[in-house]
Amino acid sequence: MKILLFEEYSGLHTFLAKGLKELGHHVTLVSDGNSFRDYPRDINIKRGEGRLAGLWHYLRLRRLLPQFSGYDIVQLINPDCFGLKAERQYPFYHYLRKHNKKIVAGAFGCDWYWVNDGIHHHTFRYGDFYIGEQKRSDISTQKFIDEYIDTPKGDYTRYVMEDADRIPTCLYEYQACYSRYFPDKTQFIPLPIVCDYDAPIHTYNNQKVRFFIGIDKERSVYKGTDIMWKALQDVASRYPDRCEIVKAESVSFHEYMQLMNSCDVILDQLYSYTPSMNSLLAMSKGIIVVGGGEPENYEIINEKELRPIINVEPTYESVYTQLEWILHHTDCINKLKEDSICYVKKHHDYRKVAKQYEGMYKALLQSSCQ
Repeated sequence: MKILLFEEYSGLHTFLAKGLKELGHHVTLVSDGNSFRDYPRDINIKRGEGRLAGLWHYLRLRRLLPQFSGYDIVQLINPDCFGLKAERQYPFYHYLRKHNKKIVAGAFGCDWYWVNDGIHHHTFRYGDFYIGEQKRSDISTQKFIDEYIDTPKGDYTRYVMEDADRIPTCLYEYQACYSRYFPDKTQFIPLPIVCDYDAPIHTYNNQKVRFFIGIDKERSVYKGTDIMWKALQDVASRYPDRCEIVKAESVSFHEYMQLMNSCDVILDQLYSYTPSMNSLLAMSKGIIVVGGGEPENYEIINEKELRPIINVEPTYESVYTQLEWILHHTDCINKLKEDSICYVKKHHDYRKVAKQYEGMYKALLQSSCQ
C-alpha cells in the first residue's frame, strides 16, 4: 500500500511509519517535527515565525498539494492538522479526500467530540474536564472549551470526523468517547513504541530510589503535575535518605530523555486512565510509572496478569501514599521494572501495532471494492 501519514503527536506517526515500512509499504510522513521534539519526516511543514508566517505557510501547503495525492490511505493525526485557521483548512482536506482512496482521522488528541463529551457526558470518573461531579476550572481546560465549542474550529473538526472512513483511537479514554458518536467506524489500536531491548536497564541495587518528573509550566495544572510535584517533594522531605528527585523543566527533548533514563520511577499524567506515549517510552526502558493504570486500561488490551503501573487517583493523598509505598517496598522495584518492559513489548511494540494498522487499512480498501 501507499500510505500518507499527516502530522505528528509525540512520535506516534514516526514509530508507526517505521513499522509499516518494515512490512513493505510505501510510507510518506508529513509533519512539523512535533515542536521541540523535532522528529524525522519526509516532508517538512514546520511553520515559521513572524507577521507573515501564516501566509507563507498557507502558500507552501498549496505548493505541496500535488505530493499529497495518489495514496491508498491518508491518515491525519487530528482533523486540525494543517496549522491554519479552520475556514482555511477545508480546501486542503477536500483535496486529500478527492485525490486519495481512503481517509483515516486519528482520535489521538483534542477536538470537538473530546471536549463535548468531557463537559456533557461525564464518561469518566475523572479526566480533563471533571473530577467526580466537580468541574475543573484551570486555564487549560477552559482554553479547550473556548477553542472548540460553538466555534469554526469545532465545526471543522466535526466535519472531518463525520466524513472520515475510519477513526482509530490509541487510548481507552478516546475509545470510550468516540465510540459513543461513531460506533461503526471507531477502532482501538494501541500506541506504537520503538523499544531498544538490548539497552542496559537501570537496575535498583538498594541505593536511593530516583524519582523523575517533567514539568511543563503551561500545562502543569491541566496534567496534574502540580499535585504530583508537591507530593513528591513532601515524600523526599520525609525520607531524604531513601530517595532523590530528578526534575526536567524547560529542557530539550534529548536532555529530558537523558535525565529520565537514569531514574527508577517516573510520575506522569495524574488525570489519565492509561499510560501516555511518554509513560510507555519510560516503561520500555524499565522505568516504573506512577500515573494512569486503571482497570479499564488493562481490560481494553485484554491483559490478565501484568500490572506494572502504579495507579493513582487524582489527589495529593493518593500520590503521596503510592510514593511512600514504593519506598517501603523496594524489594518490588526490579520486578516492576521487568514487568514494565514485558508490558510494552507485549502490547505496544511498533511492529505489532503496525500490523494492526495494516489490517485496518486493508479492510477499508477491500470494503470499497465490494
